[in-house]
Amino acid sequence: MSPPPPFCTCLFLTLLCILSLYTFRNAPTPHLLPRRDYHHLFLSSSSNDTISSYLRRLTIHPHLAGTPLSVDTADYVHSHFQSLGLETRQLEYTPLLSYPLRSSLTAYFSNGTTADFSKFTPEVVMPYHAYSPSGAVVAKMVFVNYGGEEDYRALGLLGVNVSGCVVLARKGGGLSRGLVVKTAESKGAVAVLLYTERDSLRGGEGGVERGTVMRGVGDPLSPGWAAVDGGERLGLDGSEVLKRFPKIPSMPLSFENADVILRSLEGPMAPVKWRDSGFSKVGRVGPGPTMVNLSYKGEEKIVTIHNIVAIIRGLEEPDRYVILGNHRDAWTYGAVDPNSGTATLLDIARRYALLVQMGWKPRRTIILASWDAEEFGMVGSTEWVEQNIINLGAKAVAYINVDCAVQGPGFFAGATPQLDDLLLEVTKKVEDPDSVGATIYEKWASGNLATSIQRLSGVFSDFVPFLQHAGVPCVDIYYGLDFPVYHTAFDSYDWMKRYGDPLFHRHMAVAGVWGLLGLYVADDYILPFNYLSYADQLERHNNFLATLLDQSMSLRPLTVSIQRLAAAAREVEDEAKHLRELESRGESLNLKVRALNDRLLLAERGFLDDNGLQGRQWFKHLIYGPPGDHESKLDFFPGIADAIFQSKGLNKREGLAVIQHEIWRVGRAIERAAIALEGKLI
Repeated sequence: MSPPPPFCTCLFLTLLCILSLYTFRNAPTPHLLPRRDYHHLFLSSSSNDTISSYLRRLTIHPHLAGTPLSVDTADYVHSHFQSLGLETRQLEYTPLLSYPLRSSLTAYFSNGTTADFSKFTPEVVMPYHAYSPSGAVVAKMVFVNYGGEEDYRALGLLGVNVSGCVVLARKGGGLSRGLVVKTAESKGAVAVLLYTERDSLRGGEGGVERGTVMRGVGDPLSPGWAAVDGGERLGLDGSEVLKRFPKIPSMPLSFENADVILRSLEGPMAPVKWRDSGFSKVGRVGPGPTMVNLSYKGEEKIVTIHNIVAIIRGLEEPDRYVILGNHRDAWTYGAVDPNSGTATLLDIARRYALLVQMGWKPRRTIILASWDAEEFGMVGSTEWVEQNIINLGAKAVAYINVDCAVQGPGFFAGATPQLDDLLLEVTKKVEDPDSVGATIYEKWASGNLATSIQRLSGVFSDFVPFLQHAGVPCVDIYYGLDFPVYHTAFDSYDWMKRYGDPLFHRHMAVAGVWGLLGLYVADDYILPFNYLSYADQLERHNNFLATLLDQSMSLRPLTVSIQRLAAAAREVEDEAKHLRELESRGESLNLKVRALNDRLLLAERGFLDDNGLQGRQWFKHLIYGPPGDHESKLDFFPGIADAIFQSKGLNKREGLAVIQHEIWRVGRAIERAAIALEGKLI
């Protein structure tokens, strides 16, 4: 239960309700209070019990995307939005998703015993990897640590060859499932078993982590356009589609079963670094003598998925969109992933609806979005972005994402840099759920705030199509770094009540930050974007890049363009200050403010390049995106990171030319952003 609100808050709310009722009956005034007072009311109307009830309803059954039970959950969200009086839409897409039909896994040990690892919880989908090909193999086991290139090099030094073997890998090392399988395939392995080390003391014992092994995002049959009924689809046997799917089967495995196999292996001793990492009792790496008989049969089929959106029309700028999004589908019950976020989104909708009832209308339009099929590769959000790419490019102000709202203790956030200051300001207004009398900012400030805000280069949630394809400024927030029941049958309401957030106070904190971010971006007269912060971050990126490159490389294209961006950002700050002063005197400045806001809105689009990243054209952002080389030391400038990796296979002159070209491309992108901020033709 939430603690009772202080007397002054109760009195404020009571008087506000009386005033609102009187005004509704006697005057058409669209705003009863200054916008900031509505922000205070938003925070005051939080309720942990309400969020808890939403989460309980969302997680009463598993709801894998494309299944009947998933439709039930979509209907619940749709009905909730409608019950609040919000304009609500259900948007259907028809992508290719992947489901298991049957699987089995048996281990044969050198002492003549066997172990059947095929048992699973019948209420949920059997453990599987979406888009794994069907297949059956009998082969010796080899342990490959995380399954990265560095790990295979270490095995090579031990004289271990994985060709013709089934490899056992543990999740981690910054590697996606798809990359682990792709790398194993390139080394000649015939199948992959992938497990996650779990701390059983926190409720993760026995869990098997499901997930996708498809590379890329969105519907694989409609890359770059929306998967709508009757629309164009590529063939399953086309090269564009096949390159996104692995060629060897893979399966997830529980930590306990993986440990049984690990203890049975012979061969060379594992490198010391492998033995001292994680919970696994790593000794010898194989091959064998343990063998496994792995069989998997799956199917890919076109299904209907459902995005649910609620719209609160803006009063002054209805054609500018602030989007708050979370995905709804889950591998199992999804209490943490993603429905802690869904329950929080439903509560934000309730609180926004309360503000509307009291006379508030946002300056800009707010869209609350519940995405489907994220677990298969951000499918629902990607199809929506691809379908709306022109309007988003011209009109989207920001996308604010929450996936797993609460995984455990500790506040974490990622953002594009122009939103850093706003993020810090909002955290000063929300109470920290784990520290009495402190704000989230104060708890967060105990670390290094300059490095605490992450950058959104990864491919792990629904901000990806907005930022990395459409160039929309983004924020991603959550509580807790990770959790032991991720993608398992134990991700339930009971686990959340016992371990994740028993009092739902962390949910309330996420709702406070998420909802306030939306209100500030939707309501502020001048958009709260600070591109000086972006220029400072780019300068730090440039300085780090200089430490990696040959001294003969010229970083002048980056240096000059960053300086231009910083100069444009300073001019914008001065202009915004001047306009605020004029506005405070009662002058009408709507057209001038609109023009300035358009420049702030469009600047992020400048970082896009129509040609995209080499070999991955869909990813168009040249500052933040996934590098092709997952051993790269750069988590920014993905095209430059790719060029550095590519140069290793070329002679020095050719390699330097490849890198220099990518430096020029990034420099031009930063210059485009600067020109957008300047707002004038050259």
